[in-house]
Amino acid sequence: MKVIIDFDGTLTAEETQVQALSEKALNTLAHEIIGAPLEQLRADYAATRARLLQAPHLHGWRVNGLLASYCDEGAFILNTSTLQAMLGENDSYRAAVNLRFADAEYDPVADCTNHLFHRHTAEIPPAFRPAAPGVLSQLLDDPERTPVILTNSRADKVLGQLAVLGFERAVPVLGDTRQYDMDPAWEQAFAHPHLGGIQVWPIAGNYAVDLRRPAYHRALVAARAEEPRVAVVADTFSLPGALPLMMGIPFLLLRTVYTPQWCAEAVAAHPLGRVLDDLAELPAVLDTLPLW
Repeated sequence: MKVIIDFDGTLTAEETQVQALSEKALNTLAHEIIGAPLEQLRADYAATRARLLQAPHLHGWRVNGLLASYCDEGAFILNTSTLQAMLGENDSYRAAVNLRFADAEYDPVADCTNHLFHRHTAEIPPAFRPAAPGVLSQLLDDPERTPVILTNSRADKVLGQLAVLGFERAVPVLGDTRQYDMDPAWEQAFAHPHLGGIQVWPIAGNYAVDLRRPAYHRALVAARAEEPRVAVVADTFSLPGALPLMMGIPFLLLRTVYTPQWCAEAVAAHPLGRVLDDLAELPAVLDTLPLW
C-alpha cells in the first residue's frame, strides 16, 4: 500500500508556525511589493481575518474563479485566504500586486499569495507533530506500506525539512501537486452514489467542495498506476481529501485544533473515510481500510 501523507499541517503543527508565516508575508508586502507601512498592513490583515472567520462558509482560497478551500480549513489556508482577500479588495494593494505579478500564471493576487507561501515556509524551521517521527519510521520499516509525502511545495524544500529527522533512507516526496489548481473548463465528472456524475460535491448546509482539480487528479492517477492500493492522509478536507474519496481512494483526516466539524462529519460518513484524533493512530487505522 502506498500511504500518501500531507506535509504541512499533518506531519507538522502548522498552527504553531502560522504567526511567523504571516509576519514574514506582511514584511515582504510592506518592503518589496506594496510599499505600505507594516503597521497598516498588520491592521488590515487582522481586520480581514476576523471578518472572514465571522462567515467562513462565504470565504476561502479562490483560484481561476473557483473555491479551492474554505478559509477556516487550515491555519495556513486561513493565512492565504486572508492575504488574498486583503490584497484583492484594496485598490492600491491590488494595483501594486498587479504590477509586480504582471505575468501571473493564475491571476496576480493568487500568484502573489503562492509566492509568499512558498518563499516563507521554506524559511521557517519545521515543527513536527510529536508522533511524526515514530509514524514515519514505522511505515518505512513496514514491507507492505510505502510512505510518500504530499505537498504543494517543491520536493527539495520538503526533503530538506525531513532530513532533520535523521532517517537512514529518504522518504519519497510527491511535490508540486497543486491541489489548489482549479480549472473551470475541466470536464471530468465523478460518480456520486445518489447524485450521479458530479463536479461539485454538496456536503451539508452551506458547504460544497469543487472537484475540478486536474493537476491533483493526474498526480493521484499516476500514484495509483504505480501501486493500486493507495490511501491519502491529510489535515484538511477540500484541498487534498474530497477528490481522493470521489476517486475511490481512502482518505484519512487528521483532526486538529482548526478542523471544522463539517469536514470531520463528511469524512466519517464516507465508507472510505476515517478521522484520526492523533497522528499516532495512523498505522492502526490503516489496518481498518477495506481490501480494494
